[in-house]
Amino acid sequence: MVYYADFHIHSRFARATSQSLTLPVLDEYARKKGIAVLGTGDFTHPMWFEEIKHYLEPAAEDGLFHLKNAPNDAVRFILSVEISSIYQQSGRTRRIHTIVMLPALAAADNFNRSLASRGAKLSSDGRPIVGLSAKRIAELAFDAHPQAIVIPAHVWTPWFSVFGSMSGFDSLEECFEELTPKIVAVETGLSSDPPMNWRLSKLDDVALISSSDAHSPAKIAREATKFDGELSYRGIAAALKTGSPAKAKEKADSPTELIGTIEFFPEEGKYHFDGHSAHQIRLSPAETKSKGGICPTCGRPVTVGVLSRVEALADRPQNFKPAGAPDFWSLVPLEEIIAEAVGVRVGTKKVGTIYQALLQAFGNELAVLLDIPLEKIESAAQPNIAEAVKRVRERKLHIEPGYDGEYGTVHIFDSKDRQQFEPAEQASLF
Repeated sequence: MVYYADFHIHSRFARATSQSLTLPVLDEYARKKGIAVLGTGDFTHPMWFEEIKHYLEPAAEDGLFHLKNAPNDAVRFILSVEISSIYQQSGRTRRIHTIVMLPALAAADNFNRSLASRGAKLSSDGRPIVGLSAKRIAELAFDAHPQAIVIPAHVWTPWFSVFGSMSGFDSLEECFEELTPKIVAVETGLSSDPPMNWRLSKLDDVALISSSDAHSPAKIAREATKFDGELSYRGIAAALKTGSPAKAKEKADSPTELIGTIEFFPEEGKYHFDGHSAHQIRLSPAETKSKGGICPTCGRPVTVGVLSRVEALADRPQNFKPAGAPDFWSLVPLEEIIAEAVGVRVGTKKVGTIYQALLQAFGNELAVLLDIPLEKIESAAQPNIAEAVKRVRERKLHIEPGYDGEYGTVHIFDSKDRQQFEPAEQASLF
């Protein structure tokens, strides 16, 4: 069975998230997007944990859950949370975000109690801020359940990640020490993709996953991970353990295989380039180097982004791919593609009508973006929408890279292109 999973999301109890994030809504949007396994997010928050217990029940598959009284093909949920660790190590303040997944409510309850007993204020935020090291978080997760999955989140983000330029480390070993062999995967994050991570030979021992880090239902599946095999917690854990280039030969003995990842175009991520958003200064790594890392407007250091940080730690050239590395696919969300193609904003009625028609015709968003033949998309919608999907699949985009907390801007068509593909009035599914 081939399926997609999105492990890292948030509830409405996390800061800066949509109040519509409830478990029934998450189930609804996961179906629309084509996600079979969705993280619950935020299971450390007391009120969200109570909702998890109220709305969900164990699925037939080991370690997964679904809505109570749901049909057999319902979305499966996996218990997940993102922990924000802020602590001192080796004379520096470290800010590391870590994803923890557990296979049972009792294990999640034990983990929550361990955090609370060490001073964590779990009710303050769905993504709790703790004074414990990332290594200590991993220890508590494995104490809660030996099959815990611990994944460093968005590993290149400057301010809050294991390799972050502002507060991270130069290796997983520096962060997790003797627990490093138990860290079997890392999350690429929105500002990096697998080719960037393949440039570090030290990452050959870990699988690469992608997740949306969704703060609203519509953002689910903007990044995701593709599996083939057993749909279960056991299967997912096994796929992560054998999903790295170094473990590729062990895939045959695993019940599930990590096929690849669904990625943002990394240039669209908020921290791809260097810069200083206060003065709208966006710099490539070469430009940052030429300016000595200083903002030319205010004279303060710029925020060093993901591309520069990868370059600093890389020991391989660009375009290197390790033998046995899984595939990846870079996408633009379907509603953004439609909006670009018809020349209106996301959230308008026109975009919504076309989006729903495509889902009705083809099942879900990931199917449209990845699998449906272009001629079928054209017959169901408009030639310019099919052309836009084609260009995304072929990576023929115009992107101004994101920097210092500002998302990059993606354009599929220029003004001449839009005139060429401007549709005449025609019959369609909408």
